[in-house]
Order: sequence, then structure tokens, then C-alpha cells
Amino acid sequence: MLLTPGPYNETYSEHSLLARYLGLTLVEGSDLAVRGGKVWLKTVEGLRRVHAILRRQDDDFCDPLELRSDSALGVPGLTDCARRGSVLVANAIGSGVLESGALMGFLPRLSEQLLGEPLKMPSIATWWLGEPAALADALPRMSQLVFKPADPVLREEPVFGQDLDAAGARSLAARIRRHPEAWIAQELVRLSQAPVYDRTRPGHLGARAVGLRVFAVASRGGWTVMPGGLARVAGSHDARVISMQRGGASKDTWVLASAPPEGALTLLRSTVRADELVRGGSATLSSRAAENLFWLGRYSERAEDCARLLRVALPRFSVDDDVDRPAQAPLLALGRALGVITEEDQAETALLDALYEAERMGGLRTTLHQVQRVAFGLRDRLSVDHWRTVNRLLQDPAFDAFRELPQAMGLLDRIVNGLVTQSGFALDGMTRDTGWRFMSIGRRIERLRAVCAAAACAAREGRSAGLDWLLEFCDSSITYRSRYVGQPEWLPALDLVIRDETNPRSVAFQLRGLADVLARVDHALDGAGADLSPAVLADLGPLEDATALVPDAVLAERLDAIADGAAALSDRLSLRFFAHADERGRATRVP
Repeated sequence: MLLTPGPYNETYSEHSLLARYLGLTLVEGSDLAVRGGKVWLKTVEGLRRVHAILRRQDDDFCDPLELRSDSALGVPGLTDCARRGSVLVANAIGSGVLESGALMGFLPRLSEQLLGEPLKMPSIATWWLGEPAALADALPRMSQLVFKPADPVLREEPVFGQDLDAAGARSLAARIRRHPEAWIAQELVRLSQAPVYDRTRPGHLGARAVGLRVFAVASRGGWTVMPGGLARVAGSHDARVISMQRGGASKDTWVLASAPPEGALTLLRSTVRADELVRGGSATLSSRAAENLFWLGRYSERAEDCARLLRVALPRFSVDDDVDRPAQAPLLALGRALGVITEEDQAETALLDALYEAERMGGLRTTLHQVQRVAFGLRDRLSVDHWRTVNRLLQDPAFDAFRELPQAMGLLDRIVNGLVTQSGFALDGMTRDTGWRFMSIGRRIERLRAVCAAAACAAREGRSAGLDWLLEFCDSSITYRSRYVGQPEWLPALDLVIRDETNPRSVAFQLRGLADVLARVDHALDGAGADLSPAVLADLGPLEDATALVPDAVLAERLDAIADGAAALSDRLSLRFFAHADERGRATRVP
């Protein structure tokens, strides 16, 4: 396993490339769990034993139990497992001490003492100020030196002595004298420059400080310095520190040769044998990836439900019309049932806030942010077009325009179209593996919840509310008009949105679809999902009789029971496949 801080780290692309090149599974801290003094990978099949970890994560973030307690990136208990020897950690926790600048001043003597030879390339002149002689020599010539913390964990900015005035020099000297062992001094080096494309001036080149990091590889015959290296440039023209964390970037490094190199250019095999062909991939689907796919389905459908509700409701509250007024009560009830508005909200203002406010809980923009967040963690599973569609959902300038009905309706139309387009990419562009099925489960659970809530609100409001809003919200108006002539009536309308298994927006369609996809997950995972049969969902049962489709409290309660069953299914899926907290999740195995 290669342990990475995650996709928000500035070196994540390097971690991803390294994992692919070495054939390692790229994992984040949330992918791993410690049970019984051992480290396990959480997959949809269960917990799989981890024997070795290549760590690409800072020491203090690796274990919130023994190191930084506020870290959400590490694995609780990893330090204890490494101490026990139950897992091998390459780049062992604590090895970062070798990056301490304090050692650089001793490299010449260390090389002679340990290797029996001097350094082949001199290092930057460095003094550890914990030595009295070094401290006495450095402070008087402060303007010629750069002062840095001896421990890289401190993450303090370097201080250039030439930038300090008299008061600043006295203040720094006082800080150093209090804890001289925590500081090093280095000579001021003028960095080389390289041309880079200047984004602030299109078509122009600018000068940036550049550095080349080379790599040495240990082998049985000794150490070999690899050709080429990592060329990095500073983030601005006046930057004197080259760092990716400070906005730096990389440049291509070219290795020139008089003839083509002999032998393979890569350690990877160039062919895949017949017995190495892979289909499905459920065995390597981590719980984190499955959970992200599940919530991508839920949030995408939740955003579409919210957009459709606002598109149906806003015109009915913006125009004082006797025809539309009866539908206001069930639409408000539906908005509260879906969490789009609260009980205290005023109708039209709350609906506009649900569309435009970026921080409103349950609002459209907040839900779209959630779609974008989980999709970002699935970049390796989404096509470029799919990701662009997701990313474009929040880029509409109308979000920051005037809050008027025509602009709001146009914005909602574009969002619904974008979400439907995204659904098309998921349906037509993603492999039907176990991960896709988890996304499908999430989408069906959320749609089932919304349709049940809409039908229940219609049933509770009775005949005076009308049915146009219900058919429009459920995207079933065209189907109804193609089958029936005249104004919508209760029996055919409720039959269409509840019992019709051919309608992709009906309750029955979602229940039958969930039964099918859960059976497929159970088959793909060798029975791992057998305890998640659709029995946890309230069955249509009495509603299979058309005479039961009466808009009353009894029908609403039955629909509420089905929605509660969907919520129960979501909880059990999370416990079984994502958190591994139930009895089956605690069953572990070694591959």
C-alpha cells in the first residue's frame, strides 16, 4: 500500500504515478483500520490484511492517537502496529529526522567516518546553532545568513538576515539565544534562474529561481544516481525559496544522449498475459471508493430533486393565481420533508434562498458542492467529459445575478439539464462493476425517498391541491398525457407515480431496481450482501391493489414506511460496507 494524504495534497499526482508504476494500491488514512494490533484495508468484501505500507505522509499526521490528535489524515493505532512489527512501514515514522538541517553541517565528517571518503559534492554551508562556537560566529554576521528551524516539523518560514532592520535583528537574536538548539544558519546562496511562461503576461516569459533534485536508488551493488531528476521553479519572480507548498511548479528535465539508450526504459512489463485479464474489479474496490460512488449517486439525485422542486414551486409562489394557490401547501410540505426549507422559513424568500445561498443547509448550491466534493475523490473513475459536467454545475454566473423569477427559472433549467447529462455519463460511460452498482443504489434510495415524500404530501393535502405539481415534480406529465385525456385524476396519477414499474420515477420502479442491484452486489461479492435483501424495505404490499390508491392518511403512512425502509437500507449499507461496524464487517481475512 502507498499511504497518501489525499487528493488535496500538492504532491498527490506524484503519489498516484508512483503507485501505478510500482503496482501498489493507493490508500488514504480513512481506507485503513487497526483491529487486534494489525492494519487492515477496508474493502467492500471485508477487511483485508495489510503487511507493508510505503508512507508518503508527514510523521506527525500519521496517527492521531499518539501524534497529532487533530489529524484526520492518519490511521489511529498505526504507530503501535509499527512498534509491534505487525506492519512494515517504509519511510518509517520518525525517519523524517534525517531531513533536519542540523545534520547538514556534519555531513563532511559523517561521510569520512561512515564511508571512508569525502563528499563528492559539497553541501550548502550549514551551522547548527546548538554549538556555542557556531552561535557566537553566526549572530554577528546575521545579514549574510539565512536562519531556519532545525526540526522540519516546526514548519516555520526561513528568516533572511539581510531583510531585518536593527530591531528585527535584535528580536531574532533573542529568540535564537532562548533555544539555540532549535535553529540552524545557512549561507545565503544565489539560486540559478530559468525561463518560465508568465501567466500574468500572456505570451511572455519570466525568470524564476530553479533547482534540480536528483535521486539515488539502492541496489545490491551499491547506490546508483538516476539520470534526470525533478526540476522545480519558484512561484514568483522574487521568491528565494523553491517549494511546492509556496506556489512552486515543476519543469521538464531533459537527459541528452548521443544515441538511443539500450535496454528497457521502464521496469514495468510491456505485456499482459491472458491469465492476467481483469473484469469487474470488486476485489480491489476500497470502502472509501464505494462510499464516494454511493454518495455521488445520492447527492446527484438529491440535487436534481431540489432543482425540480424549486422549478415547480417558484412560479406558484411568485404569481398570485387562484389556480396555483392550492398547490402551495403540499409544495411547502414537500420542501420541508426533503430538507430544502425549514418550518420557520417564509415561503418565497426561503425558496429563493434555497437556490442562491451558498451556505444554506439543504439548499441547491450546498448540495451541488457535495456532488463536486465526492466527484473530486473519484477523478480516476470519471471520464474527462463527466468531470467537466460536474465541475460546470457551479460555474453558472446566474448564481450571483439578480434574484428575479425569469433568471431563476433559466438557472434551474440549466442545472436540471446538467444533472441529467451527468446521469447520462454515469449510465452510458461507466463500467457496470460493483462500484457502479453502489452508485446506482445511492441514486435509487434518494429517488425513492423523494417520490414517496411527494406522493405522501399529495395524499395528506387531499383533492383541493390538484395533481399538476406532483406529475411535474416526478417528471411524469408527458407520460400521463399520452395515456389519459383530460385533467389529472387521483387514481391514474397515483398509479403512475407509485405502482407503475415501467415509470423510472415511480416507487415500484425504485423498489424493483433496488432488489435487482442488491442481488447483483450479493452475487459479485460472494454472498457478502446477503443480509441486505430488500426485506429491509417496506414492500408495496397493500398498495398492489389499485383500490388502495386513495389520497388519505393511510396511504401517506404507507409511503412514509417505504421511505423509512430506504433510510434503514442506507444505514445498513454504511455499516456493512463502509464502516465495517456490524458483525459481518468484523469478519476479517488474510488474502
